[in-house]
Amino acid sequence: MKKISESAVRRLSLYLRLLQEADAAGAETISSGELAERGGTTSAQVRKDLSLFGSFGKRGLGYSVQELLSRIRSILGLQSSWRVALVGAGKLGSALFSYRDFEARGFNIRAVFDSDARKVGTQWGGLCIRADEEIDAMVRAEEIDIAIVAVPADAAQQVVDRLVKAGVRGILNFAPARLKVPRGVALKNVDVTLELEGLSFALNSR
Repeated sequence: MKKISESAVRRLSLYLRLLQEADAAGAETISSGELAERGGTTSAQVRKDLSLFGSFGKRGLGYSVQELLSRIRSILGLQSSWRVALVGAGKLGSALFSYRDFEARGFNIRAVFDSDARKVGTQWGGLCIRADEEIDAMVRAEEIDIAIVAVPADAAQQVVDRLVKAGVRGILNFAPARLKVPRGVALKNVDVTLELEGLSFALNSR
C-alpha cells in the first residue's frame, strides 16, 4: 500500500465533516471547488488527496455526496465500530469521555481506568471507573482496540506498555511524554502545550 502522509489523512477527515454538513443541508452533489472553499484549501489539493485512494466523481458533474461519504468512511475505517478504553479519569479524561462525537463516529468507550481510589467505583455514563490494576484483564475481556491515555507524564510509558501487552493496537496519547511502542502499534500524540506554543509563535510573528 502506498504511504499516505498524516496531513492527507487529516484533510480526509476534514472532507468527511464537510460532506456530512452538505448532506445535512440536502446537497446531492459537491464539487472539488466547494470542498476546497469550505475547507480552506485548493480544488487541486482536494483532487490530489482523493486520487490517492482511487477514482472519484465525474468531470463537470462533481462528486455524489452520499457516495463520497461512504468511500471516505470506508477509507478511514469508520464502517465498523471501535472498542475504546480511557485511562485517566481526571479533568481531561472527563472532558474526553463527555465528547459526544466519539460515539457518533464509531468510537465506543467501553472501559475507564484510574489510579485514584476515590474515583474507582464511581459511575460515568453507566460505566464504572475501574482501578488501574484491572487494565490487563479488562482490556482483554472487552477486546479493546484503541486506548486514550490521559495520565501524568511520569506514568504514561508504564500504562502504554501494559495496554500494548494486553492487546491494544492503537494509542491516542495526551500525556506530555515521548512514548515508545513496538512495531505494529499505532501511536498518536496530542500535546496541547505544543499547539498553544505554535499559536504564540504565529501571533508573535505578525
